[in-house]
Amino acid sequence: MRGKWRDKLAKPDLRIVAKPTVNDIARVAGVSLATVDRVLNERPGVRDKTIRKVQAAIDELGYVRDTAAANLARQKTYRFVFVLPDWKGQFLASIERGLSESLLNARQERTEVRTIRVPNHDHTQLARTLADLDPAETDGLAIMAKETPLVRDAIADLRRRGVPVVSLVSDQPNSDRDHFVGIDNVAAGRTAGLLLGRFTGGRQGKVLVVITNRQSRDMIERRHGFDQVVSAEFPHLDPQPSIEGQEDPAHTERVTLRALQQHPDTIGIYSVGASVQGIGRAIARAHLPERPVLIDHELTENSAALLREGVIDAVITQNTGHLARSALRVLRAKCDKTPVIKSQETIRIDIVLRENLPSMT
Repeated sequence: MRGKWRDKLAKPDLRIVAKPTVNDIARVAGVSLATVDRVLNERPGVRDKTIRKVQAAIDELGYVRDTAAANLARQKTYRFVFVLPDWKGQFLASIERGLSESLLNARQERTEVRTIRVPNHDHTQLARTLADLDPAETDGLAIMAKETPLVRDAIADLRRRGVPVVSLVSDQPNSDRDHFVGIDNVAAGRTAGLLLGRFTGGRQGKVLVVITNRQSRDMIERRHGFDQVVSAEFPHLDPQPSIEGQEDPAHTERVTLRALQQHPDTIGIYSVGASVQGIGRAIARAHLPERPVLIDHELTENSAALLREGVIDAVITQNTGHLARSALRVLRAKCDKTPVIKSQETIRIDIVLRENLPSMT
């Protein structure tokens, strides 16, 4: 090897290019540090022409602001509100636990969360709750609710008043919300259709579909995905019109038992929403000639127990801790006007069987 090439390989270039600072922005833009600070923090008193000069300098230098350090210096605290339905189910309780754990493990993020439970069927009260939120005291909203005109209007009003809005678990795609945090519910429904079709093993018969309610977007999308796969790949199955459980295990048990008595040739049940305990009790009371295949959503203590007993065959679930952490990260990003990292905020669809059932403690 010739000497000059050997010398280059032996002495690599170890120079480090320093990150641009606010001093560099001020120098390139030809303005004071105070002006740069006002522009970065979106404070008034700066002419549009000067703002454009500062932004051009930021783009030229490739400056990326350390929002965490800036917030710490300003003693900024994020104040978020989570509006959830007033169900007493284990799934929502696990989301609240995930929120609590996220806040305990991220004290440096200086985040406060207030949770408001609203009756799921009272759209007027929900809209009034959203209208009563004070933008001066609310830095972001995460909402899990049915998509209705009243809710869409309330979300639009909050957005106009500068409050970022994230829909949680059940989307509000026709609203002005900033982001959705949850699984792809159409894909989840398609997964349920495939599992039920495979588990029934080519047998012909009816399939019951038990939903929470007919207005929640996640219920609609899951049913849509389920029907897509069953009609295309398992035409020997006969899915029935959706049965509404109304977040009430006792009501779910009654309507499911009635359907099983009307259709003793039922070979499968798709539990799209909550109250799978009621479905389990209905199956036990129906005394069918053969136990129907049961596919459920969301891993809770109740569904885990039914998995162990062999009543449920599979649970399609999402990590509630990830849901909570993702909602908080997205709301912070919207407050700080920084990009949302798509790969980090994609909520994965998991399939749990009795054989891979995790500990619920």
